[in-house]
Amino acid sequence: MRKTIRLTAISMALASLLFGCASVGPSYAAPVAANQVQLPAEYRAADKAQHWWQQFNDPVLNQLIEKALLNNQTLAAAEANVKRAYAVFEDSDNDHLPRMDITASQQNNQVPDSAAQNAGQIQRQANLGGALSWDLDLFGKLRRAAEAADARAQGAELAWQEAKVQLLAQVAASYGDYRGAELRLSVAEQNLGNLRRTKQIILARRDAGVASDLEISRIDAQIYQLQSTMPQFAFAKAQANATLAALVAQPAEQFVVDGSLVKSRSEALPELNKPLSFANQHNYLKFRTDVAVAERELAASTADIGVATAELYPEVSVSGFLGFISSPGLSLGSQNEAWSIAPSLRWQATELSSIQARIRGAEAEQQMAFARFQQTVFDALAQMQTSLHGYKTSREQQLSAQQQVAATEQAVQLTRAQYEAGTTEFLDLLDAEREWLAARDQQAVLSAQSFQRLVSVYRAFAGGLELEPNTPQIALVKE
Repeated sequence: MRKTIRLTAISMALASLLFGCASVGPSYAAPVAANQVQLPAEYRAADKAQHWWQQFNDPVLNQLIEKALLNNQTLAAAEANVKRAYAVFEDSDNDHLPRMDITASQQNNQVPDSAAQNAGQIQRQANLGGALSWDLDLFGKLRRAAEAADARAQGAELAWQEAKVQLLAQVAASYGDYRGAELRLSVAEQNLGNLRRTKQIILARRDAGVASDLEISRIDAQIYQLQSTMPQFAFAKAQANATLAALVAQPAEQFVVDGSLVKSRSEALPELNKPLSFANQHNYLKFRTDVAVAERELAASTADIGVATAELYPEVSVSGFLGFISSPGLSLGSQNEAWSIAPSLRWQATELSSIQARIRGAEAEQQMAFARFQQTVFDALAQMQTSLHGYKTSREQQLSAQQQVAATEQAVQLTRAQYEAGTTEFLDLLDAEREWLAARDQQAVLSAQSFQRLVSVYRAFAGGLELEPNTPQIALVKE
C-alpha cells in the first residue's frame, strides 16, 4: 500500500510539472482586419441560411430542396468528414493523458530430467498489472497538435455548412434554369400561334386577290425560324431536369421536377413579393463560411508552428509498472506486489538544422494560410457587391423589357389592323411581328436571368440577408 501511495505521489508531482509548463510557438489570435476591412469577431451560420428560398413561396422549389438536403451525397460526404475530423481531434487531445495497458501473462516451464534438482517438475511464473506510459508535454507539442486538430475539425464543420449553402443555391439555380427554359418554350409556342394566325390573315387576303405567295413564303420563313429555336429550349429543360435529379440523388429518367405539384408553364419564375433591401448595420462577412474555413485553417497552421518548434526541446516521458509478479513455483498474492517507474529523455540534438527547416516550413505555411484568408475576404466582398449590382441591373432590364413588350404588342395590333384594311405594307406587319416576338423572348430571358442573379445574391451572402423595408443604403461591412 505504501508503494502505491508513493507511486501516486510521484505521478501527482509530474502532473504539477506538466501543467505548469507553457507551450512554445506563437499563440493564435484571429485577425481583426484585412487591409482596413473590419472583420467580424465571430463567424456563424446565418439564421435564415436554411430557409431563405421559402421567400419565393414556390412549393416545387421547397420540395426539391428538402429532397436535396436529405439525399445529396456530396453533402453526406461533408457531414461524414466532420465526424472524421472531430474523431482525429479527440484522438490528438488524448495524447497528453497517461496511457495504461493492462497486462496479464503466465509462463510454464518443465525442468529438464537432467537437472540435479526438481527434475521433470513444471514451474509456473505469472504477472498481472498495468504498464504505464506518459509523455510529459513540457513544451506544449501535444497541446499545439490538439489545437491544430481542433481548428481543422471546426473548419470541417464550417465546410459542411458551406456545402449546404452551395447545394441550396445550386438547386435553386438549376430550378431557375428549368423554369426559364420552360418559360421560353411557352413563349415560343404562344408566338408560334400568333404567327399562324397572321398567316391565316394573309391566306385570306391572297384568296381575295390582295396578297401574294411571296408574303406567304415570308411568314412561313419566320414560322420555321421560330420552330428551329424550340428544340434548344426543350434540351435546356431536360438538361436542368438531369442536373436536379443528380442533386437530389435520383436517376434522371425517373425524375420529374414538378411531381404532383404541376405548375402552369405560362406562370412567371419565382420572385420576391416585395423589393429587396439590405440592413446596413450588419457585417455580412460573419455569415461567409468560406471565410470562416480559411480563418480556421490559419489557426491550425499557427498551431503547427508550435508543434515544429517544440522539437527543439527535449521530450520527457515516464514509463512504469504497477501490479504483481510471481516467482517460479509461487502463486500471485500480496507478497508479490511490484512497481517500477522509469523516466526517460529524448533530444534530437543532431537534427537541429532539420528541425529549423521544418519550423521555417510551418511558418511559410502560416503565411500562405494568412494570404489565402485575406484573399478569401476580398473575394467574398467582391462577390457580394457584384451580386447586388447584377441583380439591380437585371431588375432594371426587366422593367424596360416589360415596357418594350407592351409597346411592340400594341404596334402589332395596330399594324395588323392597318394591313387588313389595306393601308400598310406587308413588310411593316412582318417587322412588327418580328420585334414583338423578339421582345417577348427577351423578356423571358431577363426573367430567368433576374431569378439566377437573385439566387447569386443569396449565395454570396450565405443566406444571411436581413431584409428590411425602406433601407436605401447598402453596406457589406460595418465601418
